[in-house]
Order: sequence, then structure tokens, then C-alpha cells
Amino acid sequence: MNLGSFGRDGRALAIGEVAAVCAGGAAYLGVSPAVGEAIWAAAAVAAVAPTGVSAARTLVRGRVGVDIIAFVAIVAALLLGEYLTAAIVGLMLSGGVALERGAARRARADLAQLVARMPNSAWRRVGDRVEEVPVDVVMPGDAIVVRAGEIVPVDGELTDDEAILDEAALTGEPLPVIHARGDALRSGTSNAGQVFDLRASRRADDSAYAAVVRVVRDAEGGRAPFVRLADRWAAVLLPLTLVLAGGAWLASDDATRALAVLVVATPCPLILAAPIALVSGVSRAARRGIIAKGSGPIEQMGRVRTILMDKTGTLTLGAPSVGAIDQLDSVDPTEMLRLVASVEQFSTNVIARSIVSVARSRDLALSAATDVSEGAGMGIEGVVDGRRVTAGSSRWLAMRGYTQPLPGADGGQVLVGIDHRLAGVLTLADPVREDAQAAIARLRALGVDTIAILTGDSAATAERIGAVLGIDRVYADLTPQAKAEIVRAVGQRPGSRPVAMVGDGINDAPALAVADVGIAMAFGGATVSSETADIVITSNTFDRVVDAVEIGRRSLGIARQSVAVGMGLSVAAMGVAAFGYLPPIAGALLQEAIDVTVILNALRARRG
Repeated sequence: MNLGSFGRDGRALAIGEVAAVCAGGAAYLGVSPAVGEAIWAAAAVAAVAPTGVSAARTLVRGRVGVDIIAFVAIVAALLLGEYLTAAIVGLMLSGGVALERGAARRARADLAQLVARMPNSAWRRVGDRVEEVPVDVVMPGDAIVVRAGEIVPVDGELTDDEAILDEAALTGEPLPVIHARGDALRSGTSNAGQVFDLRASRRADDSAYAAVVRVVRDAEGGRAPFVRLADRWAAVLLPLTLVLAGGAWLASDDATRALAVLVVATPCPLILAAPIALVSGVSRAARRGIIAKGSGPIEQMGRVRTILMDKTGTLTLGAPSVGAIDQLDSVDPTEMLRLVASVEQFSTNVIARSIVSVARSRDLALSAATDVSEGAGMGIEGVVDGRRVTAGSSRWLAMRGYTQPLPGADGGQVLVGIDHRLAGVLTLADPVREDAQAAIARLRALGVDTIAILTGDSAATAERIGAVLGIDRVYADLTPQAKAEIVRAVGQRPGSRPVAMVGDGINDAPALAVADVGIAMAFGGATVSSETADIVITSNTFDRVVDAVEIGRRSLGIARQSVAVGMGLSVAAMGVAAFGYLPPIAGALLQEAIDVTVILNALRARRG
């Protein structure tokens, strides 16, 4: 049903229908039956008009919609003079629409709370002065003061000893988080402690919170596949209803039996229960720091049986620390780290951020690199203080013109070339997330039968982590395009259920885009992955991916339950009405009770 036909707010029509039914009853008993019936007829016409518009639009598109049965029922009741029955069916439709609008409003309100927190200004420190400036003019490197109770305006690095942040709006976690000097702070969190300073690392438009806001604004609209399936069911339900109603009329020569069949066949459970359950899932997910772009991804998560995931930043912490620095040329190891960090500060890759963090923790003075170019998932190159610095995999260095024999660096190593000579190797360590093993077990318990790693790292590193976590299959040494091809191939297997892909970096964006459900771990900041994903996780925990599956399972289960029970009761009532044991008015009241029951059941999806 095209709910737009009911106006922007379905409550107005629903309240009007209730008032008309009551006023008609009072007039029928106290003034004149004719006056009461006229009021009921007017109420029915008010409801049937938007239903007729919706049905006509559906037919023009060459489809049969579930709203046609409701339209036929109201028109038939009016033609047979069953004005109270027509008014009750109209009340049933408008009331159901109002309930769905209410569920959608609550979901939008949960998402809108995130948008409302977007700061418009920041306090910038300039020498001994602190000035308030529009957040849009803040540049990387600016010193920003965050006062007690204020929202962190941009992503940055804490330059004071300590900061206490309330991150509940982004992560759903109620307890404040204590950060130490050098920690990366995200915009959108709020200062729950004393005033502190940070060094901006991104412009406001590129910050983590700006990415979340863009996702939220994309999170409205789009019909879920289960909701679209209701229209296909209508192609079966409509002829069944017409045959049963016509048969009852012919067998009894009583048109009211046919009307009773039409009334109890009005498929409000099919029209409203599924979208209400799924949009309630969107609302519940938002409160857990899981931003879904509409109800479609929530339904898809309910059907997912295969989950593919990146390794770095997804299964691991994504914050590797620099261990050994092996010198292969005359460049001093400390200077090598400084040069590499100077160019890596222009990358959003998690390894790059970690190298920069280590360099700053050692108080190394980073320079501004120029002529920077990056190969997603492979490496980066730029000119620092007149020297061309290349860092990344052996494949990346070979692509950038390094012809000497290159060691086979695994996923825990970064080769460093300076002025086209191999200078050294940075060895990194990226520990597995503490919650990853338990989360994998939860996914198994929820019915996910295939879990695989897709990574650009070496096979040795990836398989070691896969063995620890009990992963079914590991795909290693992949380019971003190869990741996307594997996701596409897995999704096209015969009998394949929806496939979810989980990632956190630019190199994961193509795979997220081609997956049935792309899930971006966006805790680290704004990346292309969050723009292309269907679901964005704003909390730095893999558990939220499992929560998304659980919410999808529950929401889809409740939608199916509501539709099955509601339509089962309606079909049973159709049989009773066909044999003359259910008058039209009683049928309308019974259908109203069925509708209220299944819609209230659908609203359970909003609760945990």
C-alpha cells in the first residue's frame, strides 16, 4: 500500500475515523438512523479514497497489490448499505497506517538523536587565545579545546593527560570511557569530565561523526524484500477471496455473505505487520550503535547464513604496534619511522594510523608529505623533506619501480623504500579482538554456517588467525577487486542465502558494495566503507555484528509470525463467513481485533 496516499500523518485520519464511528453511533441512536448511516458512509468514503488511489497506482504499474482487497471490501459495503461495516473497515485501515507511521517515527527519532548532536562550532586555540569558530573551518593540526559537557567537534588526538568521554550516543555503551594522551578521539562523543585539548586529525566533513550522519540520512526509505513479497502474495490472495466470496453469494443468494468474506479478508496483517516489525528492528539497532540504511538490511540480516569478513580492524583490533625496525640501508631506524609516519598520516588505513601514533608517542616531528599516492590495501608513497618515501607490500614497491630483490613481507610487515632503495622493514603486531572468539560462537548459534576471512594480508598470518577463531575458510593476498569478486561468486552459488561482508577500510568498499549486506566497522573514522555499506557499526566491538544478526533474526521472525498468524486467522474467518456464521459487522470487528493483535505483536521487535 502506498502510505503516502494517507497524507503525511496517518494519525489525523485515524482520529477522524474514530470520531466519525462514534458520532454516527450517537446519531443513529439519538437522532435518526439515516443521519448515523450518513456519517458512517462519509467516514468510509474518507478512508476508501486514499486506498483507491493506492490500488490504482499499483494496477497502473502492472502489479496486484494487497490494498485492492480492502478497496473492494469498503466499496461493496457501501453499495450494500452496510455503512457501519464500511466505516469499521476504514477505521481498521487508517488505524493500522497510523500505527506503522508511529513505529517509523520512533525509528527516525532514534536516528535523529544522532543527527541532532552534530556540533556547529568549535573552540580553537591560537597562541594564548581560544576563539569560537565554525566547525567547518577547523583544519588537521589545529588545537581544539573541548569544554565539560560539550560534544567533540572533530576527530583528533588527545594532547592532555586524560579525557573522560560519554560515547553512548555512538556505541550504545552507558559507561564513560577514560582516554590517555595520544588516544584517537571521535567526534560525536561528549566530554563527561574536565576540559581537555585535542589535535584535529581530520576536517569536520571527513570526521567519523559526519560519516555516521550521512549514513543516518540515507537510512530512510526503501522497501524490504519481505514487504515487496506481500504484493506477490496478493496475486494469490485476491483471486482466492473473490472466488470464495462469489461462491458464497451464488450458493446462498445472499450478497451479505460475500461482503462478510471480503471484510475478514482485508489483509492488514500483510500490509502493515511486516514493515512495522522490520522498522522496529531499525529502531532497536540504532540504540545499539548499529545504523541500518532502512528496513531492507535488517531483513537481509535475518536471512544471512554466510558472513565474509576482513581481518585487520574487524577480527583484530586494527591498531597494530610497531615492534622491530630492521635496517637494510644506511637510514637510521628512528629517522626511517619518522619519514614513514610523515607520509602515512595522509592515509586512513588502520596500519597507517598505528604507525603515526607510535611515531608521535616517541615525540618524532612529522613533516607534511607532498605528491602522495596510495594503493588501497597495498601501500602509500610521497615526498617528505625532499626524499621519496614508499611504504607497503613487496607488490606495492615493485609497482613503484623498485627492481632489487624484495623480501616476501607478510601481513605483519611493512617494507620501506627511500629514494628507490630498500631501506628497511617495520614489523607490526595486531592482536585478535578479545570478543572475536565468543562472537564467532554466537554467530554459529544463530545459524550462520559459513564464516570466511577475506584479506590482503599473507596466507600465513590470516590462516593463523583463522585457526585460532575456528574460521571455515581463509582467502589471502587479495586486492580490493579480488575481494569483491569472491563476494559476488559466493552470493551467486545455487541456493545461496544472502551473503554479508564485514570490513572497515577503503579496500573493503568494493566488496561491501556487491554483498547482499555490507557491514562497515566505522569506529576508526570516516571511510569509503561506511558510505557504501548497508549497515554501519559505530562501536569498537565485533559483538555488534552479532547483535545485527540477532536483531535481524528476531525482527524477521516476528514479521513472519505476525503475517502467518494474522492471515491464518483471516482465512479461517473467511470460511466461517462464507457459511453464513459471521455477519459483516461482526466480521469487521473480528478483523479489527486480529489486526490490533498482530500489529502489537510486530511492535515487539523494538524491544530486546
